[in-house]
Amino acid sequence: MQIRHQLQAQRREKARERESLSVAELLQELRAVQTGVQILFAFLLGLAFSGRFTDLDDVELGIYVATLVLTVITTALIATPIALHRRMGHDGSSSRIVPIAALMAEIGFVLLALALNGAILLVTTFVLGRLAGICITIMTASVFVALWLVLPWVLRPTRAARVSHRHSGAGQRAKASRAP
Repeated sequence: MQIRHQLQAQRREKARERESLSVAELLQELRAVQTGVQILFAFLLGLAFSGRFTDLDDVELGIYVATLVLTVITTALIATPIALHRRMGHDGSSSRIVPIAALMAEIGFVLLALALNGAILLVTTFVLGRLAGICITIMTASVFVALWLVLPWVLRPTRAARVSHRHSGAGQRAKASRAP
């Protein structure tokens, strides 16, 4: 009976370690992305104070404002998991933070892609004209779709691999529970 309790305690400890590692990895990824978002935000803020900003037409101003707002919301979404971890992460609430942080990261990445493509659209429309700007933005948006949606879908484990992985883990747990 005591061995059984020890094994259960070990499993709980390993689960906590995995959660802690998941949080640490996610936060590190978000910190790296946050720097890029801040650079984009600085570019957009600086743009408003440049001499040629007054040359933007109404459509370009709309693109600018939308891109600026997307960048701010992206910053909030990506920074929130970091702030949550600072406020709550050290008291064992990692299991509650991980799903919220992952969701915020997913939404943040979608908004980041939109903001980056908005910046591309703004600059290329201003420099090359509306048609060229739209064409180039379609190409860059396609790259995001290919890399962030299609590639993970292609690389996902097959159903057979997931079942096999589950069974191999179950087999190892069964062996461990029979150990002296």
